[in-house]
Amino acid sequence: MKGRGQDFSDFMKEQGLYEEAQELATKKVLAAQFEAEMKRQKISKSALAKKLRTTRTAVDNALDPSFNTSLSTIERFARALGKRVSVSLV
Repeated sequence: MKGRGQDFSDFMKEQGLYEEAQELATKKVLAAQFEAEMKRQKISKSALAKKLRTTRTAVDNALDPSFNTSLSTIERFARALGKRVSVSLV
């Protein structure tokens, strides 16, 4: 570990935690965006599940940042809300 003033990102990288933390943060942001859109449209998790022809549990899992949700599932959820997913490399 470097001395005082070390950048926290550098510390996380040294500990092997950076990528995992970034992934979890991205999933949390995406889940929050879905939940905000559902609230804006006044669509419950049960109503979304019905629209997607799936279960409420599947919706809960997809909105859980710790669950490994596929990109195709995320895209299906977005379409069901009249939205689309945009992914970019930075």
